This record gives sequence, C-alpha cells and structure tokens, in this order.
Amino acid sequence: MTSSDELTLSQYRKMTETPIPKLILSLAAPTILSMLITSIYNLADTFFVGQISTSASGAVGVVSSLMAIIQALGFMLGHGSGTIISRRLGSQDTHAATRFASTSFFTALAFGVVLAVVGLATLPDFMMLLGSTETILPHACAYARPILIAAPLMISSLVMNNILRYEGKANFAMIGLVTGGVLNMVLDPVFMFGFGLGTAGAGIATALSQCISFFILLSMFLRGKTVSRFRITAVTREAREFVQILIGGAPSFGRQGLNSIGGMLLNIAARSYGDAAVAGMSIVSRIFMFIISVAIGVGQGLQPVAAFNYGARKFRRVRQAAIFTVGAAFCMLVVLVCLCWVNGDALIRLFRDDPEVTVVALPAFHYQCLAMLLQPIIVVANMTFQSVGKAGRATFLACCRQGVFFIPLILILPHTHGLFGVEICQPIADVFTFIVSLPFLVAFLRQLGQMDDAERAKAAS
Repeated sequence: MTSSDELTLSQYRKMTETPIPKLILSLAAPTILSMLITSIYNLADTFFVGQISTSASGAVGVVSSLMAIIQALGFMLGHGSGTIISRRLGSQDTHAATRFASTSFFTALAFGVVLAVVGLATLPDFMMLLGSTETILPHACAYARPILIAAPLMISSLVMNNILRYEGKANFAMIGLVTGGVLNMVLDPVFMFGFGLGTAGAGIATALSQCISFFILLSMFLRGKTVSRFRITAVTREAREFVQILIGGAPSFGRQGLNSIGGMLLNIAARSYGDAAVAGMSIVSRIFMFIISVAIGVGQGLQPVAAFNYGARKFRRVRQAAIFTVGAAFCMLVVLVCLCWVNGDALIRLFRDDPEVTVVALPAFHYQCLAMLLQPIIVVANMTFQSVGKAGRATFLACCRQGVFFIPLILILPHTHGLFGVEICQPIADVFTFIVSLPFLVAFLRQLGQMDDAERAKAAS
C-alpha cells in the first residue's frame, strides 16, 4: 500500500468511525477559531476606520458588499467542489477529488481576474451602486482598490480553505486564515496611521494579509498535506463536471451573492438618513457577523462529516451529526447573545463614539440579538442539504434569509416605517427563514433514519 493510499484509508476511518460529538467538535474548533479571527479582523477594520470619521466608517459597510461578492465566488467554487470531493473520498475515489479540486482552484483565479479588471475600471460607479454617498465615496474607493487588486488570490484562498475542511483537515485551513487575520489586525494601524494612508491603509492591510494567507494555504497542497492536488492538466474538460461544481456551490453563491445585494439595498435605504445611519447599520452588521460566525463555524464542522458519511452510506451518522450541531450551536449563541445584549451600547460606541450613530445602531442591535437565536436551525438546514448534494433545497433555503424575505422587506418597510423599518428588516427576515427551514430539516432527518434502516436491512439479508 502506498503512502497516499494509507493517507486516504486513515482519513476514511477517521470520518466514518470517530464518535460524532468528538469528530464535529474537533473539526469545528479550528473552523470556529478561523471564523472568529476573520470576523475580528473585519471588526478591526471597522474600529480603526471608525477613528477617522463617520463617513469613513460608512465606507466599511459599502465595501462589505464587495467582500460579499468575493466570498460568493469563493464559497461557490469551494463548497461546490468540496462537497463533491468529500463524497468522492467517502467512496474512496481520489482521482476525481484531484480533478474537482484543480478545476475549482484555477476557475477561482480566472473569476478573480475578471472581477478585479471590471471593478477597477468602474470603481466610483461601482461604489455608488453598492450604496455609497458622495461624502463616503472617496473613502470607499480608497478602501476597495487594493482589495480588488488582490481579488484573484482572495477567491482562491476561500476555495482552498473549503477543500481542506471538506477533506477533514480544518487545522490546516485554520493556519492560513488565522495568520492572515492576525496580520490584518497588526497591519491596519501601521498602514493607516504609521504610514498616514488613512482608509487606503485599511484596504492595503486587508489585501496584503489575504495574499500571505493564500500562499500559506497553497503550500499545504504543494507539500502533499492533502489527498487532492492542484494540477492544470487535471482541470476537467467535461462541461457536466463543471456544472456539478456550480450546482453544488449554488447555495453558497446565492447566500453570499444575496448578502451583497442585501447589503447594497440596506446602505441605499440607510443613506436617506445620512452617513450616521449607514455607519450605524454597518457596525451592527459587523458585530453580528462575529456572533453568527460561531454558528457557521460549528456548521462547517458538520459539513465534511455529513458529506463524507453520506457518500459512505452511513446515514444515521449524518442524522446524529445534524442534531448535535443544532444543540451545540444554540448553546454557544445563547451565551454570546446574552453577553452582547448587556453590553450593546458600549460595543457600538467602541467602533464609533457618535451619538447619532448609536441612536440608529442600538435598537437594530437589540432586535437582531433576539433573532440570532434562530440561526442554528437556519444554518444546519442549509449546510446539511448542501453537504449531501441536495442542491435545490439548499439553494432555496440559502436564498431565503437575504433574498426571498430580506429584499422585499428592505424595499417596503423603510417607506412605511422610516428608520425603524430599516432596523427591523433583518430580524423579521430571520424569523421567516426559521419558519421555512424547520420543516425542511425535520423531514430530512426523518428520511435519513428510514434510509439507515433500509441499509441495515439490506446488510442483514
């Protein structure tokens, strides 16, 4: 048996035999840490940029929609290929894993180049489209320019991160992401205030740290730490397999793409009430990105377990994994939400000590705290369906929160309820998404139990 075969067999046993709680927590812990660090460096950008002015603080909210586009492309290709790779490794098909990994990686580089060229060529108009005001625009352009230049590597990093996770190697993914996140937090004040670059310095710090993260993650593949490999010759020539990646990643693209559209519409709705409203809603969004990263991190610990075991036809383990993840994520969120609720005012003023910003942000913050406790069901339902290849259901559920419900609400409620309407759109959308997601998840868990009974009966005969 070759070393590659031994690695594959060892990984198969780990994913299909390790007790579910131990396995998910071992995979979720580095993922949660990675998500928290990523959220913290986003908060760091918000904090440091907020020291410049309220208009500069609003630029963070505008550029977050650009980041959502980058994430949409990266997660689409990373999750799309990752779910396939994990299921193929579950059936011990390593050649297919390399083919799908290579295809998604090189496609990500190409998509990033296109985004960079188009974005830089139309930068002022692009930022206005994302919800900038005239006073925010110079800061938004300065912040976005280096991020667009680094877009090819940022998208590819997300692909590599997700492939590593789906192979069950979340620790390797964590190294790259955490290193990039820590560097960003260190470099922000250096470039912004040390070199006097202001808002542009925040963009340079983000771009540079993400490029370093890219090379760290790439080294994992080049040094043989993974089962799948990157080879330009392995890129698929079959349109069918490329479509499989896109379909598998459609839920992630829908979720992140709609995050971008939703963020844009939120900025447009808020800017009617001035830069303080844009800044306030941006701060609330960034804080809750940090909180929800815990639920997403636990959910991402679920994904390789669900995909691997579904591919290995161990359906009871998939069911156990989903139920455990809901409970674990809920317990963690209760603690975080309680801490944030009692410190809401201080948290908001930490990022921008402006009474006009606080008066907008604090009510929205409290409404969102209550809705945040619904996220475990929403996240687990979406990620379970995506992991097992149920792309249609996963895509629909992914589109509910920021698309099906949020977009109509943000187009209607600000006109009927003013600023209050802007503040309550996201919590209401979360409630509706929970109501839709719950029966989907319950029905599938019941189906998994029946599929496992059928497998056991088949084995017994």
